[in-house]
Amino acid sequence: MSKNKLYSIAGIAAVVLVVILVSGLFLKRKNGSDTDKPVYKVKRGDLTISYTESGTIKAKDQTIIRNEVEGRSSIVSVIAEGTRVKQGDLLVELNANTLNDQKIDQEIRVQNTEATFISAKENLAVVENQAKSDIDLAKLTLEFAKQDLEKYISGDYLYSLDEADAKIALAQEELSRAEQTLKDSTQLAAEKYISGVELQTDTIARKKCAIDANLALKSKELLEKYTYKREVAKLKSDVSQAEMAMERTERKSNASVIQAQAELKAKESEYNRQQDKLKKMNDQLGKTKIYAPTDGLVIYATSAKSNRWGNTQPLDVGSEVGEKEELIYLPAGDASKAEVAIHEAYLKKTEKGMPAIIIVDTMPGKTYFGNITTIAPLPDGQRMWLNPDLKVYNAEISIDDNDPMLRTGMSCQAEIVIEQMKNVIFIPLQAVVRVGSEPTVYVKKRNDFEARKVKTGLDNNKMIHIVSGLNDGDVVLLSPPLKSAAVETENRKLLEQRTQNSAGAAAAKPVEQTEKTITPPPAATEANQSANTETSNAEDMKKKFENMSDEEKEKMKKQFENMTPEQKEQLRKQFGREKPKE
Repeated sequence: MSKNKLYSIAGIAAVVLVVILVSGLFLKRKNGSDTDKPVYKVKRGDLTISYTESGTIKAKDQTIIRNEVEGRSSIVSVIAEGTRVKQGDLLVELNANTLNDQKIDQEIRVQNTEATFISAKENLAVVENQAKSDIDLAKLTLEFAKQDLEKYISGDYLYSLDEADAKIALAQEELSRAEQTLKDSTQLAAEKYISGVELQTDTIARKKCAIDANLALKSKELLEKYTYKREVAKLKSDVSQAEMAMERTERKSNASVIQAQAELKAKESEYNRQQDKLKKMNDQLGKTKIYAPTDGLVIYATSAKSNRWGNTQPLDVGSEVGEKEELIYLPAGDASKAEVAIHEAYLKKTEKGMPAIIIVDTMPGKTYFGNITTIAPLPDGQRMWLNPDLKVYNAEISIDDNDPMLRTGMSCQAEIVIEQMKNVIFIPLQAVVRVGSEPTVYVKKRNDFEARKVKTGLDNNKMIHIVSGLNDGDVVLLSPPLKSAAVETENRKLLEQRTQNSAGAAAAKPVEQTEKTITPPPAATEANQSANTETSNAEDMKKKFENMSDEEKEKMKKQFENMTPEQKEQLRKQFGREKPKE
């Protein structure tokens, strides 16, 4: 058995013993008769199931005035609370000295960025113009290169070719004439008509004409095989170089234009950003003076919130307020609502549309009626931060009556009606105990009381609805014997069932394993000793109560009867949940 389980058993035994002694032993009369115990006669009647929560009165339709100035600002002037204002009246004026200084600095920044923006715009125009000029020049160079190539192929080369052919034809003609002359001279020299010198001269002339004719042929061959190909390749290269130069020029020009455009865009964005900041500062300066958007009655937000939290600084001249902080409420009309915080214990029972009865603390005797309109889906974070164990859900109750005397910030008590039952059987909540897992009451039968199981419904912390099990006229015991009440919950039953299943599984193991002696750990031994000590102390307490005088028992009885159900529950928690100190 674990240490925590032993502590739990010891604590439950203690609370059972204390409750038995207080509710059973001390409630006995001197003669010890059960008929003298407090009883309740069952009768039919109307039962209202409800609970009460504290809240605050708020205007149903109201304009909330907030501080729209960034950061924290101090109040220079504020209209008096309770003043009725018209639309456009000045409500609050905040300190604007810092914003004015920031505005002057911002105006200088705007002027500087504007000058930079204009310079970037002019630079873009220059870059675009230069880019157009460079591209046009590159295109012209390419066009000239193409024309030179075409001119050589279709013009210069053909001209050179014709000129070479002409030179060949002329040289061949001169060679033919020289050969004829040499032939004539040779015949004449043989007949001794000319001298040998003249023959030699004609021979040389013929050789010269033959050489010229050969040179003319070689020149044409060089033109066709080498000069033409070289010139065409050179001119084509010039065209290709011009094309690549034009592409480089276009890319470089486009890059220069894009860079200039990006710089202009950046300068323009910076200029616009600084202008927006200046516009925002002017807007912030305008918000330092807060005017009434509608007619209404001035109610400070701090006055309305102080009833709930009690730690809000009053709204006054010199007070610092933060951005989006609520400053003033301007209720519109006389319609009101109640804001309440519903404890999580009642959340399951509460729904929208349920009726509520509202009592305002400052108006005793006056009662208002309404219905729940909204319930928050999540618990109030601020209250949960202040007390992590407290979880409440904010709800709004619409008040039917439009009473001008209801003012924002008034404290109220809202009784939320869960159900109104007609002609039902109900008994005090203290008369019902659980025996096992079923609600049980003790009904008077002759001179004794017998246990009877009943089926219960809703309760209002005082009375509980009995669905079945009791009849009109039955007499029930208001202080049932707690020794018969169950101390075992469903979870404990499940735990016992699990333990039994584990024991059955252990029995199915081999004999040599189950027959081994199991030595409890030291922690379990100490827990058993603590449980035994707790039981011994409880027995001593019982003996002490039995030795009390009748006057002391009567006094204890009255004290127990005057306890509220909450106090009794607290007593059970105190004796049943606290672990013994080690």
